[in-house]
Amino acid sequence: MDISMASMLQSQSQLITQVSTAVLNMNLDTVEGMGDGLVKMMEQSVNPNVGQNIDIRI
Repeated sequence: MDISMASMLQSQSQLITQVSTAVLNMNLDTVEGMGDGLVKMMEQSVNPNVGQNIDIRI
């Protein structure tokens, strides 16, 4: 293998690594946003008045 081929392979490897890192960063941002949304949804779903009183008619 000559030097030009080794250089080309190294450049391709670096490009693949950079693309993979960029995709993982986008995925991480998406997952963090979904987690924040889930926390907000759970906070809004809590109703402190539910279950404190029982309505009974005799």
